[in-house]
Amino acid sequence: MFSHIHVGVTDFSRAFRFYSPIMEALGLPLKFRDDDKSWAGWVAADAPRPLFLIGPPFDGNTASAGNGQMTAFLAHDRDTVDRCHAIALANGGICDGPPGLRTHYHPHYYGAYFRDPDGNKICVCCHDPA
Repeated sequence: MFSHIHVGVTDFSRAFRFYSPIMEALGLPLKFRDDDKSWAGWVAADAPRPLFLIGPPFDGNTASAGNGQMTAFLAHDRDTVDRCHAIALANGGICDGPPGLRTHYHPHYYGAYFRDPDGNKICVCCHDPA
């Protein structure tokens, strides 16, 4: 159901020290840590997803309640991504990135972003080739 969850943090080192033992206790190994970009991600031991990520908000602003936090739902295919985005907009959502490839993540990442009526950022994405 989920692709990834990202939690914005203001101090990466402090957050990494906080989350690392929790993730270890949960049996979630570290998938990566990039000190240059100040982010890290953990994943289930037996699956490539979902990922739990920490790092600065993508928009470059300081993390605050809700900023940098996004719930991402995993879709079975690109048509479902398109359909979910359209449904969201038809029901009061605001586009925060139309459906399409985001190859800066990886060659097959196809996603759509929107805000719910309260402003929470939601993503629906597919990681499979077309």
